[in-house]
Amino acid sequence: MKKEKNTLRAGLDTMNDNVPSGSTYISSFATAVPAYSADQSVAEEFMKKHFGDKLSSRSLGLIRTVFSHPSIRKRHFAFDDPSCLVDEDPDQRIARFTERAIELSDRAIRKALEASDTGAADVTGIVVNTCTGYICPGISTYLIERLGLPRSVRAFDMVGSGCGGAIPNLQAADALRRTGGAVLSVSVEICSATFRMDNDLSLILSNALFGDGAAAAVLAGRPGGWELVASAARYVPEQRDTIRYVHRQGQLVNQLSLKLPDLVRTAAAEVVADVLGSRGLKAQDVPHWALHTGGEKIINAVRDEIGIPEERLAATRRVLQEYGNMSSPTVWFVLDEIGRNGVAAGDWCVMVAYGAGLSAHAFLLRRRGVC
Repeated sequence: MKKEKNTLRAGLDTMNDNVPSGSTYISSFATAVPAYSADQSVAEEFMKKHFGDKLSSRSLGLIRTVFSHPSIRKRHFAFDDPSCLVDEDPDQRIARFTERAIELSDRAIRKALEASDTGAADVTGIVVNTCTGYICPGISTYLIERLGLPRSVRAFDMVGSGCGGAIPNLQAADALRRTGGAVLSVSVEICSATFRMDNDLSLILSNALFGDGAAAAVLAGRPGGWELVASAARYVPEQRDTIRYVHRQGQLVNQLSLKLPDLVRTAAAEVVADVLGSRGLKAQDVPHWALHTGGEKIINAVRDEIGIPEERLAATRRVLQEYGNMSSPTVWFVLDEIGRNGVAAGDWCVMVAYGAGLSAHAFLLRRRGVC
């Protein structure tokens, strides 16, 4: 009789886990980077050695300036030998993107599932975003196979959101989670798969800033971890040419404008005002800020426009220094760094990311339990 009662209780618990609830929680999340890393001086020497003969003296001077900036110390890259970048053709590049994006996503997901004590069989949905490569079918289908997710899982692949993509992904995953079960939110970028070097300021800046990485979160209806409280978005499509990928000779090429700090500061401030205003909060009520590491000038511009105390940006500065800008997963690395420094139960945190579109996104989180 006791065994029958335990079996019944287990069945009821399983049913309750699948019943949609009013709130979604980040039960756990994890990050992953490639094994290969290089500090900025090594990257600078690589650029000069392999591309110096086709770069102008002005470009070489700019490389010297931007690669020596103290805001970034090193970055991680999804290759075993950087020399592959010199003559990598489009077919080789998309093959590397595919292999490494799947590998990094898989690592991040497995760590997140283990931390949340969630099995692959419990996953009912997965949302994957990337902007640094396109494959069909999408990355999600490879992860379904590798992780042994249920073949009935609801899978969605998002493209085109750029560096801000983790938050629209989280919005979609939150909506999906509210239909029941556990949902994976995965952001992965192989920025090195869009590498190109020429006498172009956008390319010089990009090659000094971007790295590769992935992050995965397990969303559940069980209270605990970070609660997803509110989100907001702001799009400025008439400014899409200030930050975007364009195609040249069949390859993606990053395009950046020097006007970005001013444009991003305005959009970020508006979206943060929206998300805080929805709960009657002000910037001073928020002790934790997970800002995307878009570069020091953009971080400073957003800080000043919103009025964030510099000491609350230590996590963002640390991630920029150790990883650079990994595009969409970067904001998860910042949230992870915040957690390492201790967060009290009830603390507010705002995730803010910005990128292609031009767009800015924010998610208001509240800590349920101490980390």
